[in-house]
Amino acid sequence: MPIATPESYAEMIDRAKAGSFAYPAINVTSSQTVTAALRGFAEAESDGILQVSVGGGEYASGSTIKDRVTGTVALARYAHEVAKNYGVTIALHTDHCTKENLDSWVRPLLALEAEEVAAGKLPTFQSHMFDGSTVPIDENLVIAEELLELSQQARTLLEIEIGVVGGEEDGHEAAINDKLYTTPEDGLATVRALGTGEKGRYLTALTFGNVHGVYKPGAVKLRPELLGQIQEAVGKEVGKDKPFDLVFHGGSGSTSEEVGLAVDNGVIKMNIDTDTQYAFTRPVADHMLKNYDGVLKVDGDVGNKKAYDPRAWGKAAEAGMAQRVTEACEWLRSAGQKR
Repeated sequence: MPIATPESYAEMIDRAKAGSFAYPAINVTSSQTVTAALRGFAEAESDGILQVSVGGGEYASGSTIKDRVTGTVALARYAHEVAKNYGVTIALHTDHCTKENLDSWVRPLLALEAEEVAAGKLPTFQSHMFDGSTVPIDENLVIAEELLELSQQARTLLEIEIGVVGGEEDGHEAAINDKLYTTPEDGLATVRALGTGEKGRYLTALTFGNVHGVYKPGAVKLRPELLGQIQEAVGKEVGKDKPFDLVFHGGSGSTSEEVGLAVDNGVIKMNIDTDTQYAFTRPVADHMLKNYDGVLKVDGDVGNKKAYDPRAWGKAAEAGMAQRVTEACEWLRSAGQKR
């Protein structure tokens, strides 16, 4: 199936971990960004992940409506339909739900999926993220434990964040300081609360200097070796090699070496948003600047319909974003690894 089942999603993760590669997780906000990401995965011959943030869901419902659940489900249903034509397997995910948004976003989605499962259907999404970085770790893990149980009922995976990602994303902002580095003690607390799969499988975003937003290479001090240290410390306690299925957040500006080491240490999913936003918008700007007298009715002229037809600049936007997705697949070694 083009959209992953719970079983094929678990297989995707297992294959990535065993093969030392990771899937790009691309944030989408519209039908056009969905198709751009699908095209990129298909051209790279890579399976992948599409994800929706709370702001993306609100935008997709209509900028004057801002119904985060409606928009999120609409994007998922669009993806379910159009992904059939691309020849790759895609998992659907919701990204960065902080505590204050749980009751108005992820909990309703989990309830919807539990109803789907009870009716013998597959869940609309394959995973949801709880971003507990805004609360103390003890509270973070208490909430995560409850959500993990709900995820089991919905046949979805839970993604958690242990540590803090700096910068700003979707209205949530965190300082860039020493709190950006998860400790082995944090990792041990996580497995003591959530287990290593017996309570339900989950994905873990451990932070190693990650920062959301736009940064040049070298501006952010990433320590991907920390992921290996945490995996080793926790692995010794639970008797399991690389016990965490890791997620890499805030990767803009990372070097290929940093990304490669993170993947070697168990990262199976890397979130990409800022770079694909730019890749989508840059060709549109190019089209508008080169064809300004066609997209505008200058000096009372009629303009050029072929220039201002949204399909003209929309195709360029799709191609630009698709190329960036393909590049991400190559960096993360998922290119050519489709099921």
